[in-house]
Amino acid sequence: MRIAQTVMLVALLGLITAGTTSAADLSASGLPPIEPYCQWQQTDFMINEPLCGLKGDATRGRAIATDGSRGNCVACHDMPFTDVEGYGTIGPSLAGIGARYPEGYIRLRVVDAKSVNPLSIMPGYYRDPSKIHRPAKMLEGRTFLAAQQVEDVIAFLMTMK
Repeated sequence: MRIAQTVMLVALLGLITAGTTSAADLSASGLPPIEPYCQWQQTDFMINEPLCGLKGDATRGRAIATDGSRGNCVACHDMPFTDVEGYGTIGPSLAGIGARYPEGYIRLRVVDAKSVNPLSIMPGYYRDPSKIHRPAKMLEGRTFLAAQQVEDVIAFLMTMK
């Protein structure tokens, strides 16, 4: 299963960098729609306010975090679930993360891990799209996840105590 997801991702990235991605390809990939970008404020290594004032849903967040075509947290992080196939070991385990860290701390790492650690390989799921180089025109102005999806993931991670 992981190999198939990796092959799909590589194929999609190949289409994107070749500039031949169609709107249908993007829709099937699960990319969020272009939406107004909400500015966020970092204070003491945290983003204390929810993005765009949104409330997250933990059930949707779990689906995003374990979906290989959206958040795909399981590609790099171990999680305490038996119903998800395989986990990565590049990042720290997310078991108990909701008990170890405050919500604002987790939000900053999901939104833009490089703002805390410039050498991080974790993607910034809600970085300012005007500061991200996009090789394909259809990806310009897009974040990796929509603000609502980020808040859903945060709500989910906060349930892991």
